[in-house]
Amino acid sequence: MRVPMTWLREYVDLPADVTARDLAGRLTLAGLEVETVDTLGADLKGPLVLGRVLEIEELTGFKKPIRFCRVDVGEANGTGEPQEIVCGARNFSEGDLIVAVLPGAVLPGGFEIGARKTYGRMSAGMICSATELGLWEDHSGIVVLPEGFGEPGRDAIALLGLREDVLDIAVTPDRGYALSMRGVARDTATLYGVDLHDPAEIAVAEPAGEGHPAVIADPALADRLVLRGVTGFDPEAPTPLWMKRRLHQSGVRPVSLAVDVTNYVMLELGQPLHAWDRERLRGTVTVRAAETGEKLETLDHVRRSLDPDDIVIADEAGAQAIAGVMGGLDTEIGLSSTDVLVESAHFDQMHIARASRRHQLSSEASRRFERGVDSAVQLAAATRAVELLAELGGASVESAYTHVTRPAPARTITMRASHPGSVAGVDYPEGTAEKHLRALGCTVEGEGATLTVTPPTWRPDLEDPNDLAEEVIRFEGYENIPAVRLSGPGRGLSDSQRLRRAFGRTLADTGHTEVLSYPFVGERDLDGLQLGADDPRRDSVRLANPLNDEEPLLRTTLLPGLFKNLARNVSRGFHDVALFETGLVYLPSHGGDAPILSVERGPDTEEIARVDAALPRQPRRTGVVLAGRAERGGWWGPGREATWADAIQAARDLARAAGVGLEVEAAEYAPWHPGRCAALYVRVHGERVLAGHAGELHPRAIQAFGLPARTAAAEIDLDVIENARTPVRAPEVSTYPVATQDVALVVDESVPVGVLSDALAEGAGDLLEGVRLFDVYTGDQVGEGYKSVAFALRFRASDRTLTAEEAGAARDAAVAAATERTGAVLRG
Repeated sequence: MRVPMTWLREYVDLPADVTARDLAGRLTLAGLEVETVDTLGADLKGPLVLGRVLEIEELTGFKKPIRFCRVDVGEANGTGEPQEIVCGARNFSEGDLIVAVLPGAVLPGGFEIGARKTYGRMSAGMICSATELGLWEDHSGIVVLPEGFGEPGRDAIALLGLREDVLDIAVTPDRGYALSMRGVARDTATLYGVDLHDPAEIAVAEPAGEGHPAVIADPALADRLVLRGVTGFDPEAPTPLWMKRRLHQSGVRPVSLAVDVTNYVMLELGQPLHAWDRERLRGTVTVRAAETGEKLETLDHVRRSLDPDDIVIADEAGAQAIAGVMGGLDTEIGLSSTDVLVESAHFDQMHIARASRRHQLSSEASRRFERGVDSAVQLAAATRAVELLAELGGASVESAYTHVTRPAPARTITMRASHPGSVAGVDYPEGTAEKHLRALGCTVEGEGATLTVTPPTWRPDLEDPNDLAEEVIRFEGYENIPAVRLSGPGRGLSDSQRLRRAFGRTLADTGHTEVLSYPFVGERDLDGLQLGADDPRRDSVRLANPLNDEEPLLRTTLLPGLFKNLARNVSRGFHDVALFETGLVYLPSHGGDAPILSVERGPDTEEIARVDAALPRQPRRTGVVLAGRAERGGWWGPGREATWADAIQAARDLARAAGVGLEVEAAEYAPWHPGRCAALYVRVHGERVLAGHAGELHPRAIQAFGLPARTAAAEIDLDVIENARTPVRAPEVSTYPVATQDVALVVDESVPVGVLSDALAEGAGDLLEGVRLFDVYTGDQVGEGYKSVAFALRFRASDRTLTAEEAGAARDAAVAAATERTGAVLRG
């Protein structure tokens, strides 16, 4: 909302020394964020004066019409003689009052004016258009002022209001009242403790009869409708300069008098209006829901299919406007419209908000209706509009009018008088709450500890005691709330937080780059993962109001977001990519709907249990995806492509950062390649628990997401890894020498090396210090279908030097265990 200071001062008796920046600071501290203070005309420099055209000489022989004008500028040029100016505009005549800028002046944008010879004549100045002066956008010609505006030679900068301070306020959705001069003026008057001249306090006579027939079909759609008409309106009557100027300063483009009046009243009172050509209306005006299949061509020349949830204003021929959003083309005010009907209504704000988004049609009217407008200002706004049409357009106001109303009962809120102080943590003096709430327009009853408050009609956002507390606190000043240091001792990061940071550092140190993805996916993403119809990951939480209709689900896996990030990087020319993401996934609990908790008290045990049951489970996971080269080539060597083994190694690194051992087994799990997928297990209290999967992606998944061939990925449940942690015990360091024994075992090719290594470790007993694989051989010497696997076993005792017999016995026990579990044979 853009607020010109001179317009605001008409409603608020601000002290003369209060500047726009002073006011901006006070409003921002009170909750109305002023983004900028624009000083219009700050770069404007005179002399810029009123002038009267005395004589026009038409110059010929040029490609376009040129006029040589003699202009009376009084004594502004220092001689009193007429000023000679060359001008190409055609929309003025001899005797007209215009705006002339003389040599030495500077127009907005740093455009300096001087005397120069042009088209064979000396031109000492310029006759200005509205655009050149910064008044409003108008390229049709120069500004012709009405008679009586001023005498030639008078300074035009002040008369035209070319210098103006304008506050640009970022209005939040809960403060719809601030989308009007009236609303900002009320807050300003309260902040400075000065009088407010409410522009809505308009004397409205009782109707002298029935106006245009109107009906509200459903009170749930609208509770008030006003129709006021004028006759004999001059459709060619110009919008006065002061109104055009204020509309432009407020960010609204002047169009025509009828439209400009409705926009002006909307900015002034916050009530959107619509002007109809009454001769085009047929019969009774009805506010109703749109019918299935109904269509309407709106003022932007788009034919729209209406939804039964849309509110429309219709006559006997059908819908003529999408209520609160945009009018229809059939009843638009035109150059022949002399009978004008002004409509002012109060619609349900949720219907307007949905209609605006459904039709992707955000208007100044919809912005106000969806935030909530005053439910009692409709008659005053319509009356103000028809009076302006009569004053400026020569119309006659009809004394009969229509006022259909079905007002809802007033809301009352019971609040402890000390509640605002409790919320702010400040002991406000007695009577503070009553003072500010009455200044706000609330009716306050009761004394002492409990207050009964009835909010004003222009504040539909005030619904509970906390809303009222916010109003009291903001007028007392957020800056006056003391900053209190927490008294409890700081404990730093929790164990879980430190572990998560360790996971991130581990992956970053091994060459991975962290990314963040939106937690939303669609069915197309799940299909791309090649998930079966019964895959648990298809059981997702569906959002009621998604940001993107194609992604209405909360993710059950991190992989789609990682794949999209990888595809985007590859498309930008980065072919060697290793990415990781740590975040939550959302697994439905199907525990029913969560209760709406009271703000007056804390939830009880049952309510907490119901909330917990309704919330989805949210395990924390880390996902990794790799493509291209894992090691770059150069003078040191040819480099190496990333493979499924790198994805498994990333998982091992994460487990190692937590001090957890990872067990790897071959598996089949989408979206990984069936022959290159590993299941990752950890031990939690002795029980084997699945922690994730890693490996090379399935070619169909790679194609679905547009990934490079042989892309590898891993996804690990960090909560499972954390639960597998055991208390860290300092190792015993032996000072005695190590005994090394090598062993080569022949096993079936299908036996995983990890299983063989575990069997050796289990059989070797307490003397074993470590098992290291150093060779795998397949060939004629071991036979087809077999492989030879060689390990180095390290033995050491903490209290003595091992004898050869002890080391050999431990080695034999390890081999025996491997033979029993896997069928391995000691290779000769």
